[in-house]
Amino acid sequence: MHLAVLGINHKTAPVELREQVSLNDASCVSLTGTLLDDESITEVVPFSTCNRTEVYVVSSRPEVGRRELLEALARTAAVERRELEGCTYFHEGEQAVSHLYRVAASLDSMVVGEAQILGQIKQAYEDSHERESTSILLNRLFRHALEVGKRVRTETKIGENPVSVSSIAVELAKKVFEDLRGRTVLLIGAGEMTELTATYLVDEGIENIFVANRTIERAREMAEKFDGRAVPFEGLADYLPITDILISSTGAPHYVVRKGQVERAMRMRRNRPIFFIDIAVPRDIDPGVNDVNNAFIYDIDDLNEVAAVNAGAREKEARKAESIISQEVDNFIHWMSSLEVVPTITALREMGEEIKRAELQRVLGKLDSLSEGDRNRIEAMAAGIVNKLLHSPTVELKHAANERGGYLYIESMRRLFKLNGTSEGRD
Repeated sequence: MHLAVLGINHKTAPVELREQVSLNDASCVSLTGTLLDDESITEVVPFSTCNRTEVYVVSSRPEVGRRELLEALARTAAVERRELEGCTYFHEGEQAVSHLYRVAASLDSMVVGEAQILGQIKQAYEDSHERESTSILLNRLFRHALEVGKRVRTETKIGENPVSVSSIAVELAKKVFEDLRGRTVLLIGAGEMTELTATYLVDEGIENIFVANRTIERAREMAEKFDGRAVPFEGLADYLPITDILISSTGAPHYVVRKGQVERAMRMRRNRPIFFIDIAVPRDIDPGVNDVNNAFIYDIDDLNEVAAVNAGAREKEARKAESIISQEVDNFIHWMSSLEVVPTITALREMGEEIKRAELQRVLGKLDSLSEGDRNRIEAMAAGIVNKLLHSPTVELKHAANERGGYLYIESMRRLFKLNGTSEGRD
């Protein structure tokens, strides 16, 4: 069995290309079917998140690799293969296992330690399992990956101390309000950073969202994503009295929220706090707002400063997570090697017996004058030669099951003796 993964993520490709190869349910079904049409591919699990698309396969032929997966993904996504050539990564065997475990532990995420990825992997695996496109190896691999992800979150503090500007903003908002459920958010501007911050806020239970943008059409698009409401940019001050959290990120050369507007809003709010997140450069919110009682402002420098401190703490936890992953990869590779040993030894012995039988039949058929005893001695000699030739490979195969990297030795043996036609069991 040969394990491989092809992927594209935020490190290798821009969002425009990632969007094109993002897989919905129908695309996953189509890609799975395309790959399983190749008789040598026995298991498939594809999945997509906002930052990655990956497809894991198990094949009976080591030759099935990057080219086949790349072509299948390009065809499913209706993009040219050449567009994906330099933007994908490809891992096999132990590297593929390690990659999935790092993804499950959120070490490969844009925001290290984010919690959403574990649920996304679980859903992708369950969908593939229901489609009956998984078997012994991918069933074990994905179930183990979920266990690894949970172990990392339990035994390290990787999920604490957020490091992205958006996630930090939300954590700070939670400190101001404790519980964000039922709060009202006003988004000013409709850029990527504003949208990401709003996504985190919705995950925390925010339901009331207003969006103000100079282009009302863009405001409506953003509002629809969060089941919110677009409001006129020129009249955004009218919404300050009902706003608990304001996130602003525009390209305006001047302040879009001024101290006087906030003072009037606070009187109407009877001094209930407002939390301002100013992600814009130059700043959108008048620094004088800081002087208004119960108005809390964090600008991009404030957020980056917190991010730098948190990144240092999280790096220490990431090293602990890497140690856990290394240990768990060893465990899985040991299991995978042991799974391969028995059928490989059996196939090797069957090959030797088949050659012995064919040669005996060919030679003895020409020697009619031999006595029964002579025939028996020749057959015993042939059996002895086969046994002695296969003894060392058999012993080494058994040892390989207990060695790191033994899977590669077993794969080499199967390839050298052309044993990859053996059937694989299904779970």
